[in-house]
Amino acid sequence: MPDAPERPDESDAVAHDPWQGDARLESHFGAAWPALSGFHEMLASEGVLRGLVGPREVGRLWERHLLNSAAVVPHLPASGSVVDMGSGAGLPGVVVAAMRPDQHVVLLEPMERRVDWLQLVVSELGLANAEVVRGRAPEIGLTTDVVTARAVAALDKLLRWTVPLLRPGGTLVALKGSRAQEEVDASRKVAAKLGIAEMEVREARALDGAEATTIVRAVRR
Repeated sequence: MPDAPERPDESDAVAHDPWQGDARLESHFGAAWPALSGFHEMLASEGVLRGLVGPREVGRLWERHLLNSAAVVPHLPASGSVVDMGSGAGLPGVVVAAMRPDQHVVLLEPMERRVDWLQLVVSELGLANAEVVRGRAPEIGLTTDVVTARAVAALDKLLRWTVPLLRPGGTLVALKGSRAQEEVDASRKVAAKLGIAEMEVREARALDGAEATTIVRAVRR
């Protein structure tokens, strides 16, 4: 007998994105809007096919991923180079590159398939200020003014990996979850040994009504 047709898995159904079509997005992002709307489309299609975005995340791309990433941009220094560590699908690095066209942004990623994806994104979106580099932080021999990181590692480990990349006065901006303050408190000794002059937790929103983004900001002496 022929196999019975597979029933769709309701758990993988794509929910409607409440932010899709919201006119405030284009107004908020201004000149960055063409790149970010294009990035959204790439994540929702090719990103899912490549396993970089889960199907159930498609209906939450703006809220949980793009707006979440955009919220960090006002907390970055206004000038200087940026390294987005463990860039993965391009969050927040691609968003930063789109919103800060005058800053050089390195998308640092060790996995080849993700590097291929990031190169495609940079090419398709025309992000002339973005550079994709394959490698890990201790191996690349780069120094930078800013490091961004999202869902890369626990804060104490992240500090060990990223602080050596920072020039004196450089800033780490890490997107963290609800336990950010606990991570900061647990990392004070490591931070002091590494020469971190200040470290704080901030809360940010790209737009009213969006989920808050929790940020840990650390500055090297």
